[in-house]
Amino acid sequence: MYQKKRLYLLASGLLGLALMSLEVGAQEGLTLERAVSLAYERNPEFSAARAEIGIASGLRRQAGAIPNPELGFEVEDTQSDRQTRSITITQPIELGGKRGARIGVADANRSMVDADLDFRRQGLRADVIQAYFAALRAQEGMQLAEASLSLAERAAKVADAQVDAGKVSPVEATRADMQLATVQLDLRRARQEWDNARQMLARLLGTDAPEFGSLLGSFEHLPDVPSESALLARVRESADMRRALRQVALSEAELGLQRSQRYPDISVSIGSQYDEIERERVNLVGLSVPLPLFDRNQGNVLAAARRAEQARDLRNAAELRVRAEIQQALRDWRTARADVEEIRNRILPAGQRTVEAATRGFSLGRFAFLDVLDAQRALIDARTRYLQSLQAVVDAWARIERLYGPTTTFE
Repeated sequence: MYQKKRLYLLASGLLGLALMSLEVGAQEGLTLERAVSLAYERNPEFSAARAEIGIASGLRRQAGAIPNPELGFEVEDTQSDRQTRSITITQPIELGGKRGARIGVADANRSMVDADLDFRRQGLRADVIQAYFAALRAQEGMQLAEASLSLAERAAKVADAQVDAGKVSPVEATRADMQLATVQLDLRRARQEWDNARQMLARLLGTDAPEFGSLLGSFEHLPDVPSESALLARVRESADMRRALRQVALSEAELGLQRSQRYPDISVSIGSQYDEIERERVNLVGLSVPLPLFDRNQGNVLAAARRAEQARDLRNAAELRVRAEIQQALRDWRTARADVEEIRNRILPAGQRTVEAATRGFSLGRFAFLDVLDAQRALIDARTRYLQSLQAVVDAWARIERLYGPTTTFE
């Protein structure tokens, strides 16, 4: 009975592995660099953000336009033999530097759009890094679950052999079956996590279904981050600070525009008037100037001045926030990186040796099967902590990438 049940479990596991290998083999592997490139090309939200550049260019062109002249025609009296007809062309002339101020706002807005696009680009890159390594973590978790399955299968075979030899109770074989079934369940969950992680990464790459098989990255060679002093020295180059600085420039340009609106524009007109009664034509020249007695745009100037002050305060707040985020991310990086090294170099090898020793001792009748189970569970827990520490390293790295973009530029 034990042997039939075990054969069923083994067959289920092998079938799942075979199906997965066929699926992965039908698709190409994906590197992190290729994933980021695909996201830049196909992510619809980023494509929408790129459209803002064209919008800003259109606003810049419109800002430099000169006001159109106005053609006027006027008739006095309704009787044709007594009419006086006038035709004029009126040209508004902007004073106070309004056109230059509009151009300044448009240029500042274009710079703001560029900074916002860089912010979105770095944010998308960070999202792809996190999603890629989350999928890589799920892929490695699936491989570790398969390794745990191999250990459980080996322990189950040893338990069967011991039961058949009459050295241990059949209860030990039952425990081995339960452990094997538990590991099978963990493997199924690991595969589901892998599928979910691939789907999340595919969404960032602008597709609703993964077009890649395995991931070609590795946790063994994660990049080092720059030093704290190097990052803090270049705070103003972070995406948040660039946006905050451009917002200050934009608000100051808008203040200049509102101040220019205090000066009234003049309208110059020239034309001709023909009198049917006198049978003569008279040239017309006109000039009109609004009198700024009540509305001098003082309210808009005040509001723009307050917005400029607000932008400067937000810039200072952004600098404090960026500095705090950098320091926190570096602390998290150092802690998680030390945990990874400790688990990878000491805990996992020791756990593997313990499982092997416990399994060998059980086969020789020196240990109970509970010792084997305890060793297996400790190794599985260590692998889980290892994956969690890897994810913590990637999260800290992605936070720095979100602020600065590729940190290789600091070399």
